[in-house]
Amino acid sequence: MTAAPVTAPSPAHTAAPTVDVHAHLLLPEVEEAVAGEPGLAAARELDARRNGPESLAVSGPMVGARVPLLTDVGARLAAMDGAHVDVQLVSPSPSHYHYWAGPELAERVCQLANVGTAAHCAKAPGRLRGLGLVPLQHPALAVPLLDHALEAGLSGVEISSHAPAHGDAQGAEGREVELSDPRLDDFWARAEETGAVVFLHPFGCTLDARLDRWYLSNTVGQPTENAVALSHLIFSGVLDRHPGLRVLAAHGGGYLPTHIGRSDHAWRARTDTRGCAHPPGGYLKRLYFDSLVHDPDVLRALVRAAGPERVLLGSDFPFDMGTEDPLAALRAARLPEADFHAVRGANAADLLHLR
Repeated sequence: MTAAPVTAPSPAHTAAPTVDVHAHLLLPEVEEAVAGEPGLAAARELDARRNGPESLAVSGPMVGARVPLLTDVGARLAAMDGAHVDVQLVSPSPSHYHYWAGPELAERVCQLANVGTAAHCAKAPGRLRGLGLVPLQHPALAVPLLDHALEAGLSGVEISSHAPAHGDAQGAEGREVELSDPRLDDFWARAEETGAVVFLHPFGCTLDARLDRWYLSNTVGQPTENAVALSHLIFSGVLDRHPGLRVLAAHGGGYLPTHIGRSDHAWRARTDTRGCAHPPGGYLKRLYFDSLVHDPDVLRALVRAAGPERVLLGSDFPFDMGTEDPLAALRAARLPEADFHAVRGANAADLLHLR
């Protein structure tokens, strides 16, 4: 076996702050805005079916115990210090998406999330950067609410892997919104134009009740949703039309980066896969991925597939499916020193203009 080449990191790489790009917060004002609204009960019932009673019984107390870390800046900073993290990119808990909401409520939810996240980060401006929300279920609102997030001082927005069927201002009744949906073209164009970070973080899995035991809704569902959503972006040509997009995928991009060979084979073997101009594997180097894959071999494979300049440190702070010590997880991959420092913080410093 040939050893990985040892390359010396640049002084800028070693001096870069340690940056965790996958960290969450809870916003009580968002949940107050949707309380009692038609559609909330049905959304919760769907979530219960997808996760199953055993998982819900564990998740409720788990989240409850972490409320201080999700809401209090002092508690967050103390935890960051304990993990030797200098900067967090903070995004709302995906439970705040509320993609079932109609246009007026959805706009209100996103505005509250944007303002609330910006206010949270403003309490520690040197250490916290934030992401807001846009309502994927109403594509016509995505551009103005992206602008609202940026005007609030945020670095971009967080989105799920798709949105369920919902009537919107364009009259698109009964159509789910995939990331390849032409109704999102203006959103992708605006995100590219502004340099906004778009953080892809799935919430819920369309395999539904098949994953309602053993927390398969998360352990299998999240990587599946990541792979499907990224495939929509790649195969549809979105990344061809918008090569400057700054899309950051949670959970290491799910199954796609380590199984991209199957996509490349399909692109070469079948004419019906040619929605993108090049083999799919090449597009991994146009995306960004967090490092949260829970396995050093998989992390090394991700770095090989996407390139060391496209992987960023992520912890899923402070949830139980994350890691309390993201640096230890990164060290376990035994990357070349230059790659280690790139993932540790230099890549994120470039993406977020921290220098």
